[in-house]
Amino acid sequence: MAGHSKWANIKHRKGAQDKKRAKQFTRAIKEITVAVKEGGGDDPETNSTLRNAISNAKGVNMPKDTIERAIKKASGADADTYEMVTFEGYGPHGIAIYVECTTDNTNRTVASIRSIFSKNGGGLGTNGSLEFLFDRKGVFILDQDHVELNSEDLELELIDGGALDLEKEKDLITVYTEFTDFGKMASKLETLHIEPKNAEVQRIPLNTTELPLEEAMQILNLIDKFEEDDDVQNVYHTLKITDELISEIENK
Repeated sequence: MAGHSKWANIKHRKGAQDKKRAKQFTRAIKEITVAVKEGGGDDPETNSTLRNAISNAKGVNMPKDTIERAIKKASGADADTYEMVTFEGYGPHGIAIYVECTTDNTNRTVASIRSIFSKNGGGLGTNGSLEFLFDRKGVFILDQDHVELNSEDLELELIDGGALDLEKEKDLITVYTEFTDFGKMASKLETLHIEPKNAEVQRIPLNTTELPLEEAMQILNLIDKFEEDDDVQNVYHTLKITDELISEIENK
């Protein structure tokens, strides 16, 4: 999983600084809406899915009143109805891409995702055709400045919570768990009074492909186009994130 956390953390930092802030808010509101509708109501004390969605919203600096309005709207009779849909395909140079969406209009989303693939040298595949290339893991991003435990004690507590791997990158700690241990780790962090900047189940590529810098940037530009679509929640891929590529991203 080396390199995955660097890429995720760079996106997390950059997202707070540019036009992606609005998209992050849209994504967070959709996550809250789905959590209220499907997770068990509007009380985060009894709805762990909503509790996690609120934590993620705070992680992108969404104001408290915006979060409260989103919860109130989601619990009303006129709340938006969203469906979770996924798409699998290949970008240029044989890079597999897995796109997760939350949409209120599946036909619109299918047309949009297909268009992005086809206009950028890729192609949309059939559902399930690429799922075997990824492994679902729980991924928690922690802010080291908000952790009071020393490094050794924290590591022991996280292992007790189901941590498979820890990666430290500047001021952030990325914790990986088995998909089935996501709830266990969320509960462990609550008992430690640690609120993650982000917590979600992600699809981690089992194998990655390294490309020359120019071709790799072409893939990242394609990923950006997916992420600019309002229906897209997450994009996963099999591109290897090299130090050279990270340097290029950070200097953009």
